[in-house]
Amino acid sequence: MPHTIRQSDLEGYLDEALPAEEMARIEKALREDPQLARQAGVIQSRRNAGLHSLGEIWRASRLSCLSREQLGSYLLGVLPDELADYIKFHIETVGCRCCQANLADLQQEQAEHGEKTETRRRRYFESSAGYLRDGTPE
Repeated sequence: MPHTIRQSDLEGYLDEALPAEEMARIEKALREDPQLARQAGVIQSRRNAGLHSLGEIWRASRLSCLSREQLGSYLLGVLPDELADYIKFHIETVGCRCCQANLADLQQEQAEHGEKTETRRRRYFESSAGYLRDGTPE
């Protein structure tokens, strides 16, 4: 017997906040059931009319999401433990697809630029080595 689609499921679908399998299941049901499609339309109309709940505002504004700077610092391992734990929870347990996508993008960028960055660091060091003091008094 198929899983019944509740209003909260439709809201999650409209927010793109569900796992991919659930999103696909709901989209298929919306295509096959005109009444369910109307129900989703009513929810969307209510949102467009400015009638929002606190939860809808929170999700739409992504208030619990992280900035790219925070995610980049997380990748570098330079955040306080509490914030690093929250980021791990937000990405792995909550499964925020927006932050997962940002993190994956930063990881790819880091991999692509990692070799260039290391080469640049080495060249800066080599070019400035003659200007560094050896620590002995003059």
